[in-house]
Parts: sequence; C-alpha cells; structure tokens
Amino acid sequence: MHTMNSVNPFQQQIEDIDRRIEENTRLSSDPELSALALEEIHTLEEQKKTLEEAATSIESSKQRNVETRATFTNCTIEIRSGAGGEEAKIWGDNLGRMYTRYAELKGWKTLEIDDGVIKMIGKDAYETLKYESGVHRVQRVPETEAQGRIHTSTASIVVLPEVSQTAVEIKDDDLEWQFTRAGGHGGQNVNKVSSAVRLTHKPSGLVVESRRERYQARNRDLALEILRAKLWDIEEEKRLAQTGQLRSAAGRAMRAEKIRTYNYPQNRVTDHRIHVSWYNLENILEGNMQEVIDALHDPKNWEDKGCAESAGNEPQDE
Repeated sequence: MHTMNSVNPFQQQIEDIDRRIEENTRLSSDPELSALALEEIHTLEEQKKTLEEAATSIESSKQRNVETRATFTNCTIEIRSGAGGEEAKIWGDNLGRMYTRYAELKGWKTLEIDDGVIKMIGKDAYETLKYESGVHRVQRVPETEAQGRIHTSTASIVVLPEVSQTAVEIKDDDLEWQFTRAGGHGGQNVNKVSSAVRLTHKPSGLVVESRRERYQARNRDLALEILRAKLWDIEEEKRLAQTGQLRSAAGRAMRAEKIRTYNYPQNRVTDHRIHVSWYNLENILEGNMQEVIDALHDPKNWEDKGCAESAGNEPQDE
C-alpha cells in the first residue's frame, strides 16, 4: 500500500482508493467481472496519480515558503565600485579584502568567482553578513592625491544566500549561455579552453559571470547558483513589499542607500542605520569587524535607533 506523509491533505482519499484498487484486483480474477474490474482499477489509478501530484505540488510550495524564512549557510558577496573613479575601484578592493580577512578569522573558506564576487563557505556565513548589503562610503586622501585633498568614494555591497534548487524554479529555455576563454591566473588551461561562463536570464535580464574556476562545468554551476540567489532575492523583496514588511525588515530598507561611512581623518566607521560609530577604522578594514557584526545583530539597536547616538548627534562627515 502506498504510504503518505501525515500532513498530506489527500492522505485519506488516497488510502480509500488503495483499498478499492485491492478490492477490484481480487474481482479481476472472476471472468464475469474481470473487464469491469480492470477498467475500474485504471480509473482509480488515474485518480490516485492526480491526488499524489497535487500533494507534491502543495508540499513543494510549503518547502519554498520555508526556504524563504530559512537560516541560510553559505553566501556570495558582490562588490561594485561606485562614484570616485580609480579610487572607488581601490576602495572596492579594500572592502573585498576586509571580508576575506574576516572570513579567514571565522574559519570560513572563500572562493573568488569573478572580479568583485566572492563566495563565503562556512557556518552561518549569510546570517552573519546579511546586513552588509548597501552603499559603503569612504572619505580619505587618495595616494594619488598630490594636494592632500579628501576624496569621497563609494562601493555597493550585495550579500546573497546560497539557495537550494527547490527554492527557485529556473527553466532551461529562459537561459542563454556564452562561453569564452578566461583571463588571469590558472595555468595554460586558462587561455586554451573556453572555461569562462556568461549566463543571461532572459525574462529578468539578469547577467551572471563566473570565470575563476579552471573547468567550464564548475563555472556553469557557480553562475547558476548566483542567478538562483539573485532571483530569490528579488522574490523576497516582492514578498516583503506585498506583506508590508519591507520597511521594517532589518537590513533591507536602506540597501540602495548609504549604510556606512569610513572616515579616515577621524579614524571612524559609522553605521547610519543604527547610528553607532567605532574609532578603530584600520583594524576593522583588516577584517577585525566582529564588533560591527555584533552591533548589527543586536535587536535593540534596530528597535531604538537613538539608543547609541541620536541621528542629530551622529558624527558629521567631511
């Protein structure tokens, strides 16, 4: 007999059908009733298949909803340089180094997927770093600045969770793959084989690249993984917006805005969402940012944004 999960809403109906199939199977041995019994069995099996498919669909939907609220493990950090020219690129590299050093201190593994794209592999990596998404601003005198003037540059950070294949449905027909020869380090194989991958999701227009791995198959997997995370992130934004939770969701309301300033003249790092400052900038940029992470994970700092420093008393930037 077919066994079903106790939470299956069609379990009783399926068990009833199983009993009727058994009854008709016994009747099929009777020459006079065989034809009718076999026809009835066929009809019952079709009904059972329909119910099982419906149960599977419901379970998959529930699983996707659970994934939406799940505690994720690994994550990918995307760093995109903003305003500031060459100094902004240097700043993006500085942030990448900060997160990589932090990962080393946590005992996580890191994998550079593309320029400014780093995968963090370790326990609670996404949960730990999810509040880093947003615009990070630096104020300092660039090494190339002869007049000693302070410049302002920015870089945008996006932290994406690694989500399972069941969380987001991606159709093969919606994908456009391009393969090119990778550049950079990696030995002779790099320039002889088209191992670099550029993946376009046609419905959304999202483009993902992966070219650091030596083998094309691995780059394909990584590109698809990042695309899945991006699509999940878009759907999560929609879900929060529809339920009116977007503005109240810690770490999401200001993702497109300036969330943190790194002020070199004042040796200060300020997170503008919780109005907290730390006066050990160089140490933080060396990856020693646990106190920043801890402050962002303290619910009190989000509930009462004036608890540490009121917005009006927040240190002024240059």
